[in-house]
Amino acid sequence: MGVGFTTVKYLETPPSAKELKQLFTKAGLRPQDAIRTKEPAYQKYVAGKNLTNDQLIQVMAEHIELLQRPIVVRGSKAVLARPVNKLAELKLK
Repeated sequence: MGVGFTTVKYLETPPSAKELKQLFTKAGLRPQDAIRTKEPAYQKYVAGKNLTNDQLIQVMAEHIELLQRPIVVRGSKAVLARPVNKLAELKLK
């Protein structure tokens, strides 16, 4: 789209639980909306458990592979860009 961007290598520098919470707020997402349910960590730490949003965010911070991606941030807004046409919500053009 011709817009510059910075890639965050979240596996190398994972966001904290506080940063994840802020990211979800920017995107208008609940943690459940941004979790990968097919990861082994999901079965081990999440499935069948009645976790609060804060608890789920903490698990996601500790097991960052659970985070859906890509999440694209522009200013005060963010979107989970799956599918890619969700980027239109950021008005990149």
